[in-house]
Amino acid sequence: MNKTILRNYAKLLARAGLNVRRGDEVIINAELDQPEFVEMVVRECYRAGAAKVTVEWSHQPLQKIHVNCRSLKVLSRVEEWEKAKLQHRVDKLPAMLYLVSEDPDGLAGMNQAKNSKAMQARYGIIKPFRDAMDNKYKWCIAAVPGKAWAKKMFPGLRASTAIEKQWEAILYTVRMTKTLGGEPQDGLAAWAEHNAQFHKRCDYLNSLGIETLEYHSANGTNLTVGMMENGQFCGGSETTLGGEEFNPNMPTEELFVTPKRGVAEGIVYSSKPLSYRGQIIDNFWIRFHEGKAVEAHAEQNDELLQQMITMDEGAAYLGECALVPFHSPISQSGLTFFETLFDENAACHLAMGAGFTNTVKDYDKYTLEQLHEMGVNDSMIHVDFMIGTEDLSVVAHTRDGKSVPLFENGDWAF
Repeated sequence: MNKTILRNYAKLLARAGLNVRRGDEVIINAELDQPEFVEMVVRECYRAGAAKVTVEWSHQPLQKIHVNCRSLKVLSRVEEWEKAKLQHRVDKLPAMLYLVSEDPDGLAGMNQAKNSKAMQARYGIIKPFRDAMDNKYKWCIAAVPGKAWAKKMFPGLRASTAIEKQWEAILYTVRMTKTLGGEPQDGLAAWAEHNAQFHKRCDYLNSLGIETLEYHSANGTNLTVGMMENGQFCGGSETTLGGEEFNPNMPTEELFVTPKRGVAEGIVYSSKPLSYRGQIIDNFWIRFHEGKAVEAHAEQNDELLQQMITMDEGAAYLGECALVPFHSPISQSGLTFFETLFDENAACHLAMGAGFTNTVKDYDKYTLEQLHEMGVNDSMIHVDFMIGTEDLSVVAHTRDGKSVPLFENGDWAF
């Protein structure tokens, strides 16, 4: 891949993704797939004024070995040095960049039941640190190619060609090129325009006073989800409580809102495979009653689906409703990425688990407990799954008795 466009992508992540400012501390999480690109990002963060940049490397095969070989007791323990590391993040609020490149099936064969139990045990210790950082720091999730991931997306190609194709797909979806594999463009300018359009649509949706969203599609989806009275749609760039703007997901095509816990009735069918903990869950449905997932089944990896929605009490409730046009750039690419960061931006989706506190108007004026009382779901998980189809309709029922079409035939109705 052309080094100039990669350096410009690195600049986009540092300047628009994280909005690195002078004196910032930056932490980059990455797999071992693209060390040269990680080096470019580190350099761009320093050029933007970062005082310190740290790279934390990970490797899926090691994760699998650790889970399978360590005892549950050892896996469940949060060491003192880990607590000190979390406290440092609470104190310094570093900007966090997560570079995705993992194999969607890379953790097949890992003891998922043991891993789930360990995560449940660790969560109670880690949660207070996470809560203390909520809405206070800048973060961004983006992607780079990985050999196994590229081969899954382009199985008929040899690895080097598949990686090149995956670079083209990533750069197109983050608006670094005008077309798939086409002419480069100014990514910073493209994202400024993209965010302006997001915010206009959010303003319209938030003016409606939506009480419920009603979903229908020919695959069997028939679901109604309740909204909080003071909830609000968000999308594109966000702002920390300290007033610093950042782009949490690159790419993104979604406008999203946190639904009201306990208000969801009906059934919803998945429309794309879900990569969850390094394994694929596919062809599944979930039935809701009084907001809770009371029944679910997957043709592929049903056991993992059941583990997902029983991780804790909140895992069986919805934490997000996201609206994405079926003919978004990612969908029009004709590619299935087998990675939620991309596939969730090809179709409308829901999320099981934790809701977003910043989708409540004036959220900064309330305590976390008050936000949960309003209806923001709390959970150790937040897992997006895709439900958008070419015939999906979404109707907003407003508090003043109107029914407003939001989606018709998979795309915006306004």
